[in-house]
Amino acid sequence: MRSILLLGLSFTGVGTAADFPQAEISNGQIRAKLYLPDAKDGFYKSTRFDWSGVISSLVFGGHDYYGPWFTTGDPTVRDFVYRDADIVVSPESGSMGPADEFQTPLGFDAAPAGGTFIKIGVGVLRRPDAAAYSAFAKYELVNPGEWSITKHADSIEFTQVLDDSSLGYGYVYTKTVRLTPGKPEMTIGHSLKNTGRQAIRSNVYNHNFLVLDKTATGPDYVITMSYVVKTSRPPSKELAEVTGRQIVYLKPLEGKDTVYMPVEGFGGSAKDYDIRVENRRIGAGMRIMGDQPLASVSLWSIRSVLAIEPFVAIQVDPGKDMVWKCTYTYYNVQKAN
Repeated sequence: MRSILLLGLSFTGVGTAADFPQAEISNGQIRAKLYLPDAKDGFYKSTRFDWSGVISSLVFGGHDYYGPWFTTGDPTVRDFVYRDADIVVSPESGSMGPADEFQTPLGFDAAPAGGTFIKIGVGVLRRPDAAAYSAFAKYELVNPGEWSITKHADSIEFTQVLDDSSLGYGYVYTKTVRLTPGKPEMTIGHSLKNTGRQAIRSNVYNHNFLVLDKTATGPDYVITMSYVVKTSRPPSKELAEVTGRQIVYLKPLEGKDTVYMPVEGFGGSAKDYDIRVENRRIGAGMRIMGDQPLASVSLWSIRSVLAIEPFVAIQVDPGKDMVWKCTYTYYNVQKAN
């Protein structure tokens, strides 16, 4: 994968990594760099992913787990495309690291053409026409809410406050990225308080864009779930296969190769939100655990990125709140001979 020269998803043609508001945290074992929400100058300011907690680099044990999975951007692209050796991404999809998306918007179906709706972690958006909602569509940002950031040496807290009385929705959304003292561990804590008169019903998933040392996706990687994996859409037999609790790759992904599948078979308790991804050639792994039951899980991977995506249901009545947390543990793996 070529190094990325244009990191700015404002797509001005002049942005580089150092141009965007960012912060660094460390606990002595992990060093992480994060881009900060900013409606004017931020790295990510589109309408698909949550603006907070965009991790551009996380280094543990000499390995960097995150970073761009694309080489450049183009605002005319829907999602991403291949152009010769380049992977060209749209502003909507160009996030990185453990990127959250509240997949179901609030009030979209009730909004007329020209009306507004809400995407949690983004803000109030305008519905341009009668077309169905699409995460890849380009929506006008009407109001990003009010963002505040509190930084400590080993953590950052992001808070978005949004209140739109005309829609009946309001919330205080807080995300805290924290490096656990004395451990190779990161927690991402979430809190969503409903301050409006409408119930909040959505789902949230983490895209988990893993680009471990920019190693190509392939047989070096093994994904292990806490349950016996089933799938209603098996991957191509030439590319990957399911074996018990594991998903393994049979060849390096190249060109336009894609492995996508629903990762089914989990139960109704949070104990099944326990995922390991290991690269046994470079000797590094990652474990992801959540404290909520899984609503669904998907795997999406191309040559430059491996993304295991756990979904959680969001249900918050007026005046109530919901709190949930994901824990990431980074560790060394015995290298394969």
